[in-house]
Amino acid sequence: MMSPAFDYLCSWDNLLPAWRNAARGKRGSASVARFEYRAEEHLASLQDELRAGTYRPASYVHFHITDPKRRKISAARFRDRVVHHALCNVIEPRFDRLFIADSYANRRGKGTHRAIDRLQELARGHRYVLRADVVQHFASVDHAILLDILQRQIPEADVMALVETIVASGRGVLDGQYDYVPFPGDDLLAILRPRGLPIGNLTSQFWSNCYLHPLDEFVRRELGCRAYLRYVDDFALFGDCKRELWAWKAAIIARLARLRLIIHETRAQVLPVTAGIPWLGFVVYPTRRLVKGRKVRDAHRRLRAHLAAYHAGMISFAELDASLRGWIAHVSHGDTWGLRGHVLDTLPICHAVHRLARAERAAGGGLPSPPR
Repeated sequence: MMSPAFDYLCSWDNLLPAWRNAARGKRGSASVARFEYRAEEHLASLQDELRAGTYRPASYVHFHITDPKRRKISAARFRDRVVHHALCNVIEPRFDRLFIADSYANRRGKGTHRAIDRLQELARGHRYVLRADVVQHFASVDHAILLDILQRQIPEADVMALVETIVASGRGVLDGQYDYVPFPGDDLLAILRPRGLPIGNLTSQFWSNCYLHPLDEFVRRELGCRAYLRYVDDFALFGDCKRELWAWKAAIIARLARLRLIIHETRAQVLPVTAGIPWLGFVVYPTRRLVKGRKVRDAHRRLRAHLAAYHAGMISFAELDASLRGWIAHVSHGDTWGLRGHVLDTLPICHAVHRLARAERAAGGGLPSPPR
């Protein structure tokens, strides 16, 4: 018999908003347009497959980005993204009420900029910081451990069966990104343990929070550190005693081993907050925030490419304007008034008639007739 939670998951009341949320901001995509053209048919087919237990995710589409390091992105097909949204609509509230307030990634009312605000607030009230991050976090997530964590809040067998199907679909997609690390008690089969969450899935982002929630509880409850926050796999602990923070680092390394995770130990140092804390693209001090130099160079290169595309007639002014406004909105969360002016001064925008003249010259023709 179908559980009430799974019955709602498969209902039109859930599938319709799941489809709309999955399509938000992507209606120009061919795959989204194909789905929307016969949306009722596609949703009815998904509903039948889910209720019959025959739903299986399609293969992922893989590509790489560099930001700044090379990452493999595994994008689910659109109909699978609809299922991800439908599932998260049901189970996410159960976990979200358990999460600590200072977990900021992929949660409503949280996000990057609030995490930066909170880090600076804690830096103003403490002398030292221990900032750390997990090595190959998404590639390292152990499926057996993840499913055990999820099952504690998902007692319904049919909902859990769908979770297991989606988790299993990510097996092996990040094998090339994972370097095996032996843990105490490992046998010869340990290297074959299923692991990895596809970067790009809504479910992966959510399950990342679930997977690291035991770390949050350990730091808050067992170590007694109240000045702590986390964004995905980046986390920071604050205190006024260097010796205590070093002890906490050792305890965290031992606890993360239970999750089969390790941190970048050499980068995880106890430092004065006045030295500046690298955090989500900024360097945060108690009284100011600067953008990382590498982030400035990457953004400048990207904006120059957008400007060149605009001058070549490949994108509209609205698209160029959106990219500029997006960057300005992001860096305005730091002390960047001079930086913004400098970057914008190096990006001269030609009027339409001058762009036409440039295109004519590039094509070997004469100047276009002046507009009347």
